[in-house]
Amino acid sequence: MTENFFTNEDSHPVQLTSADIILRQQLEASICRYFFESCDRILQELLSRCRWYMTSTASAVTLVIECPDEISNWQILRKLPSMAKLLQEMSISGKIRIYPPTGEGMPFEMRVDELGIYRQE
Repeated sequence: MTENFFTNEDSHPVQLTSADIILRQQLEASICRYFFESCDRILQELLSRCRWYMTSTASAVTLVIECPDEISNWQILRKLPSMAKLLQEMSISGKIRIYPPTGEGMPFEMRVDELGIYRQE
């Protein structure tokens, strides 16, 4: 039998408060800004053509990119190693999820710790 060393005040809240939600949104906005500013000009232009955002959990940061067309999707996929390297500097358990245009297939997802599998540019 395990003992609980924490009081109920020290445990996770059952439901997030509006302050928790606002803080998470601010954190994700800051992570996005930091990531974008770390990208080179070409990658910034590519990201600007897509809808992209970051999500964060206690265990990982995920970069989500929604590509509007096949060309953008292909160009983003080609930049995957560069993006993974940048994201890995922020979170060793980060992920990247790339959504192709609607009706063009399934999303692609990789963890940044899988970076060694992909050939560097």
